[in-house]
Amino acid sequence: MSGSDYSGSEYSGSDDEYVGPRGGGSNAAAARRMVEAQQQQAKKAERKAQAWERRRDDSSEEEEYVPTFEEVEDTDVPEKSIQQMEEERKRKRLRKDTKPFQRGIIRHVVLVLDLSEAMLEKDMRPTRFHAMIQYAQEYVREFFEQNPISQMSVLGMHDGLCLRVSELSGNPADHITAIQGLRTPKNPQDFSKEPKGSPSLQNALELARATLYHTPSHGTREVIIVFGSLLSLDPGDIHQTIKDCVRDRVRVSVIGMSARLKICTEIVSRTNAGDESEYVVATDQELLRELLLATTTPPVVRTSKSAQAVASPESAAALMMMGFPSRVVEDTPTMCACHGILTTGGYTCSRCSTKVCSLPITCPSCQLTLLLSTHLARSYHHLFPLRNWAEVHWQRAREKGTKACLACLTPFPEPPPPDDTHREKDTNGHGVNGGMNRFVEQAQMDWDESGEQKASESSRYECRACESHFCIDCDMFCHIVLHNCPGCLSKADPPDRRTGEEMEITP
Repeated sequence: MSGSDYSGSEYSGSDDEYVGPRGGGSNAAAARRMVEAQQQQAKKAERKAQAWERRRDDSSEEEEYVPTFEEVEDTDVPEKSIQQMEEERKRKRLRKDTKPFQRGIIRHVVLVLDLSEAMLEKDMRPTRFHAMIQYAQEYVREFFEQNPISQMSVLGMHDGLCLRVSELSGNPADHITAIQGLRTPKNPQDFSKEPKGSPSLQNALELARATLYHTPSHGTREVIIVFGSLLSLDPGDIHQTIKDCVRDRVRVSVIGMSARLKICTEIVSRTNAGDESEYVVATDQELLRELLLATTTPPVVRTSKSAQAVASPESAAALMMMGFPSRVVEDTPTMCACHGILTTGGYTCSRCSTKVCSLPITCPSCQLTLLLSTHLARSYHHLFPLRNWAEVHWQRAREKGTKACLACLTPFPEPPPPDDTHREKDTNGHGVNGGMNRFVEQAQMDWDESGEQKASESSRYECRACESHFCIDCDMFCHIVLHNCPGCLSKADPPDRRTGEEMEITP
């Protein structure tokens, strides 16, 4: 073998045939080890080096140089791919059903939080428990921002029991303080509600049903459960509890944080008339936040088949008496009827002159709903939502010639030359005319509001009424917060200066 002491003797036998010199056994063993080492080195030289074993300073000219990951030029990914992915993520929050529906704008919601030991898992940073507490506080603020005349109560599933965290009320500060107390108790004698034991869906549904039992019939009864465990420790028959929830018209929505459970699917399906879309599993923290915020939209009022022929009292529209109290400021503190504390300011009931601290609220004395006119105005947009805006292609952007957003004046990217646009649209070998036809078909599909809203290639979004162009941030702000189109409002007919009233336009 080449490189060994026996290279000149033309020895071609195997290793088993070689016995070494006949003199000493130690010399023979040493020679055998030396031959085996030389054979291993020869095999390593014949084997092609792996990519991670190669170095840039290799002097071998026979091996093909493979560039590292940092040296690969990523030419397949477009420059705006990250921006388009971010815009698509934002537009997922836009409402898919923009048609006017009958919705219950007066909602009574019970938020059930899982406080079991399963919330100690660290798949969400720092733990599921801390992530849930953080997003629950944000959800309460957003809920009362979108539903000012609704009420909420917070419950917690802790060690096989269901605890009442906050009472049913319309004051978001009380709920946020109670949720913060789950992690950091205000009083030293109060024990912390740190995750412990197993949850109980049956106890949670029973307490939620008892909380919503005395609510008026003109409002919706909803239960939103944030469930992170894989089991439920129920003391009785949970199927009977589900029947009671269906009888009391209680809707249950479940946001899972682990695997999908059969019992949760059955609860959601039976309480939502067979609709299982209200049970979704959050795979990460961002999805958990989006699922919670998605429940701020009031649900559609469903009508049963029997009610379609004969209108039932529950589905028929009815008038509701409300009071609009006046703000009072007193020099001497007086006791309020809602909390029993001394305050120098508040609101007096328009029927019985009872003093309450904040609005909206139900009068503790005469049970009259007290609120402001702005509360009704903020709830009105749920009945007639703002239509989704359409994605603008490069050809439409060149036709309109828009340079900046109408609302915030953010500059738009310049449209590419027409030839590049035709080349991008012309795929599958159909020529320029075929590309234009597909462009028209795609534009017609983009004007359909029922599908999922996607990102625009030109970073422009067009209002379907006034044909104004906006950026993605203004699109989200107008649909989620403002609920009006600035272009449509700016083109509204001005009032008549002579009479001070709006002019009527007859068709």
